[in-house]
Amino acid sequence: MLIFSHHEITGLVAAYGYGTVMGLNTLESMGVPVPGETALIVAAAYAGTSHELNIWVLVAATAAAAIVGDVISYLMGRWLGFWLLHRHGRWLGLSPARTKLGQYLFLRYGTRVVFFGRFLSILRGPIAFLSGANQMPFSRFFLAAGSGSTVWAILFGFGPYLLGKGASHLAKPAGITLTVLAILLLIAAVVFLHRNEARLVAEAERALPGPLGPLPLS
Repeated sequence: MLIFSHHEITGLVAAYGYGTVMGLNTLESMGVPVPGETALIVAAAYAGTSHELNIWVLVAATAAAAIVGDVISYLMGRWLGFWLLHRHGRWLGLSPARTKLGQYLFLRYGTRVVFFGRFLSILRGPIAFLSGANQMPFSRFFLAAGSGSTVWAILFGFGPYLLGKGASHLAKPAGITLTVLAILLLIAAVVFLHRNEARLVAEAERALPGPLGPLPLS
């Protein structure tokens, strides 16, 4: 992640207000390694102590920015990611059967993955791109991304706002804890897929019969 000190983020928030938080969260949702969540926490604490920012506007603007970034990343994955997986996935060990398995898993579990992925920094960046690359229907993606971003913005906005000045110092340890949790969940998912790959590939073929190809956007 691009490094910003607490002082630098506070300075950016004080100088540019909502624009700082919106810009960083749009970029973070697109996969750029910037501290969007930290900026929201700092800005919310700043709003609670200085009253120069309206917390309702901050939360709404942050959620909207995150959704915009998610949609851009999804569309990039939809139009570019699938082609990359289809043409070059073999270099990553992704056969057509495994690529179809990815489509199937996002069709079946994508809504939950996208929603809860918003709360885990290690997943927040790539999850929208992967949703598009694996052909998750846009309507389901948008519902999951929109609701996840809204709940996330409310929790990480109003929480620090109510806690006040000390909340911004909790951002780093909270982020580390969630990152460790995300890594453990990813390891568990990899182990599960490895042990059940044959069964899941067969399920994917039954659900998506025929040659590998892009799925309808809707």
